[in-house]
Amino acid sequence: MTGAPPVDLDLHGFARLRLVDADPRDVATVLRQVGPLQAPSAGDADVTIRFVDRLPLHGPVRFVQQGEAGFTSDGFVVLRSRAGAPTRVHVPFEDIGSGLEIVCERGLPAVPLLLAILNLTVLGNGALPLHATAFELDGHGVLCTGWSKGGKTEALLAFLAHGARYVGDEWIYLPADGDAMFGVPEPVRLWHWQLQQVPDVAKRVPAGTRARLAALDQVTRGVRQAGAAQRTPAWAASVLRRAAPVLQRQLYVQLPPDQLVGGPHAMTGSAHPNTVFFMQSHDADEIVVEPVDPIDVAERMQFSLRYERLGLTALYEQFRFAFPDRRSALVDSAADLEQVLLHKVLQGKRAFAVRHPYPTRLAGLHDAMADVL
Repeated sequence: MTGAPPVDLDLHGFARLRLVDADPRDVATVLRQVGPLQAPSAGDADVTIRFVDRLPLHGPVRFVQQGEAGFTSDGFVVLRSRAGAPTRVHVPFEDIGSGLEIVCERGLPAVPLLLAILNLTVLGNGALPLHATAFELDGHGVLCTGWSKGGKTEALLAFLAHGARYVGDEWIYLPADGDAMFGVPEPVRLWHWQLQQVPDVAKRVPAGTRARLAALDQVTRGVRQAGAAQRTPAWAASVLRRAAPVLQRQLYVQLPPDQLVGGPHAMTGSAHPNTVFFMQSHDADEIVVEPVDPIDVAERMQFSLRYERLGLTALYEQFRFAFPDRRSALVDSAADLEQVLLHKVLQGKRAFAVRHPYPTRLAGLHDAMADVL
């Protein structure tokens, strides 16, 4: 027990999260995941996270998957590590959507599955969490959706450089009538190649971080060149070729939205989705923008949303293995609910498909998309 009062977070009225017995480090951990959404305490929480020093369990944990999850007679336990030591989180999957309480040991770098669980809760409350970015330009709301790495964040960066206001990145929340869209002010991941095209944003990154990214980029290039060189022994070339993608995946920085856009004046919590862009990369050099049926976008995005939930559903299957007689009606029906809401939200919207090379030219992406705005 910390003696601290509960901390309530409100996701635009779609879901309420409550932190109990959270010390300042625990609160900071959650805020890094969902953004600064603190709100006055009011009513019951949809999801409660209770923090403890040590999770009380009776008997040894029986593993479903070693090092990932297990169970006791008390319930299902998700396993994570903290400074090399195993840490346990009790997640009663059967309660998702009906007053879930997660019991989490202190000091974890992140609460497992938190955003995925909140998204399911929003869905159960009748609104659509959509894997997307959104911005507002001269009062015109723009929603960019698509598969992961399809160019959503690139579109956001391209338009922020031309005066757009930030609504959200990664997840956008829309009520069933589709008349509004809301973002979450969570940190935005920016890759080194993206920062090189937005110098105004790069200047807001700490100098030490910029130097680290530049040095790592040089090392990655050197490793890749050495792996391709004819004089490199075959065994060494094989090692270098495997190492290059590992290094490449470290070439990013996380920026809070206000730092990304230069201050709260360039942010808005919500906007009306006037235009929808369905973002896709392709193996051609040109950037193509053409009208698309919004229902086609809806049909495709239902599979993107299932893909984004795979981390949660993998653990849910382990939970069902541990407790075959327990289930979550919300998890089981999520895909059907999403399909219905996608059609409601996107039907009748002005929609365009955008195909572009990846990595793409942000200025060219802006110009091609702005032509239809």
